[in-house]
Amino acid sequence: MGNKVKRIQGILINTSIVFVLGAILMAGCGENGGYSSSGGGGNGGGGPGPNEVWMQNTAFNPSTITVDAGTTITWTNKDNMTHTVTSGTPGNPNGIFNSGNMGNNATFSFTFNTAGTYSYYCIPHSSSMHGTVVTQ
Repeated sequence: MGNKVKRIQGILINTSIVFVLGAILMAGCGENGGYSSSGGGGNGGGGPGPNEVWMQNTAFNPSTITVDAGTTITWTNKDNMTHTVTSGTPGNPNGIFNSGNMGNNATFSFTFNTAGTYSYYCIPHSSSMHGTVVTQ
């Protein structure tokens, strides 16, 4: 009878270990399977993380971002349409940065090494889609 009890205890302990390990593994997985976008917000999809700008609903979110010199900003296209991140103003691009055409979930990063105010826009949606990076 004693061996039977020990065997049942062993099975219960092993089952508990498997359950706990499974729970730990599942806790590490968010909505996106535990992976974050390039530039790494890793915030579960609630909004852009620090130093991130999303192209979403034909707008830059946030439209203005303030960072320290030397900071890299990463833009991610969350829309199902093509966008660009083009420095300057519509009709007057200044050539500082240009992402080219970005499809859904594409990313573009640029490091702002010099203090200043940088305007940018989306070429296909230049009448309404503008943003600003303020570098201190």
